[in-house]
Amino acid sequence: MRLTGRLTAAPDEFIRQEFLEPQFRHEVANLLPWYVLIEKALLREYHRMGVLSSAQVGHIAAALNGLTQKDLTAHADAVLLDMALSMETLVSQALPEPVPAWHLDRSRNDLQACAQLLYGRSQVSEIAALLGELAEVAHERAAQDVTSPMPGYTHLQSAQIITPGFYLSAVVEHALHVSSRLLATYDRINLSPLGAGPMAGQELPWDRDWLARAVGCDGPAPHALAAVASREWVLDVASDVASAGVGFSRFLTDLMAWSSSAYQLVELPDGLAGISAAMPQKKNYPLLERLRGRTGHLTAFYVDFATGQRNTPYSNMVEVSKEAGLHVSTMFATVRAVVTGFTLVIDRLQWRTDRMRAVCEEDHFGGFSLANELTLRAGIPWRTAQVVAGQYVTAVLAEAEGGGGHVNPAALESAAREAGYALDDPASFLTGSADVDAQLRAKTSAGSASPASVKALLAEQRERLDRVAAQWNTRRAAMRDAIAATDASLRPAPGGDA
Repeated sequence: MRLTGRLTAAPDEFIRQEFLEPQFRHEVANLLPWYVLIEKALLREYHRMGVLSSAQVGHIAAALNGLTQKDLTAHADAVLLDMALSMETLVSQALPEPVPAWHLDRSRNDLQACAQLLYGRSQVSEIAALLGELAEVAHERAAQDVTSPMPGYTHLQSAQIITPGFYLSAVVEHALHVSSRLLATYDRINLSPLGAGPMAGQELPWDRDWLARAVGCDGPAPHALAAVASREWVLDVASDVASAGVGFSRFLTDLMAWSSSAYQLVELPDGLAGISAAMPQKKNYPLLERLRGRTGHLTAFYVDFATGQRNTPYSNMVEVSKEAGLHVSTMFATVRAVVTGFTLVIDRLQWRTDRMRAVCEEDHFGGFSLANELTLRAGIPWRTAQVVAGQYVTAVLAEAEGGGGHVNPAALESAAREAGYALDDPASFLTGSADVDAQLRAKTSAGSASPASVKALLAEQRERLDRVAAQWNTRRAAMRDAIAATDASLRPAPGGDA
């Protein structure tokens, strides 16, 4: 098959090896099902407009169903390593007789833009499913322990007492946020470029609304130029993915610190650990380092895509449609690995509750509660109460280093008197000062670390998890229904001419 009347030579070997072959392999591996779906939708429109007969549509549809990656790859050189031309050639060879009008009034521009979009949309759905699994695992693990005290840190310093369940419920929040954000992006980008043609539309009366529904989109992209010029969906998805990676990197940073010999608050089983070739006493966690390292790539992908698109003409450009999106599939593979690996970590994470409690008891976390008590009960202005509590904590920590305890009414009385206030019963202000469980229960606001608040939060999260999962299932069902309906539209009616 001669493919062009303009050029007389095949692509140079450098162009073939450096650009055409890698792109062709990517499209055969990732976009073939979507190209086939699009071709089937277009077939139905050809029949509706009277361009193709039922028999011709039936033969072409059967040939499309028979396309394989192996056959496409085997015939790649004969069609300039072009996915659309390769499909056209193989289908034409499988037909009992030529169909001259097939591909009438068509362009590869909107075809390719649509195939890329459908591929990206399917990847977003898969990532959302993995986020759902992460959220479920984190939610289950959170519910298992909402009472074991552990130190919470601000500015890398011990601050307040929290629990494993409280911390893991924050992981659930992040997964829910990312999944909900991707859902909004999915709905926003779910517009079909079909019917845009090269850039200014097509000449036959294509039903763009039906074409959009046939490939599972909510409608057609309203502007023909934007439909083929824009790859904004790539930036939208990459932005969501990059933001998700930032959150995952911060959770991983906590786990890297807490699993270190300096903290010893958590550990992972040996199957998720690594060794030191020189220091046999070490148990390393390179998995955490690998995962956090990959979150950095997620940020870089967005920059790569944006840089590739900027300063290009607003039209269909190979620079935008192919080169700028060169690493899109790598981005999807990377975020899948990050979410899957992080889910594994959360599922296997072991909390050292004895060590966590010991750290809470060694430090003095009661200063915040003490300042509140001094204001509420003794009428000491809150900022002054902070000073009194701070002086008291400094005194008891110094005493603890010398072998003393964590409760010293005389030190509190002295600090208050220095500030100009007298306490009738200083010991009564310190009843919960060294009781880490009491300090945990003292938090009563919604969303706090107290066991009751965490249980309430987990119940509310359960509702949101179910709601987001149902929304995603609705989108996936719509995609499956669209594929089934498009296939059904090509089946010959009883007694028809196909």
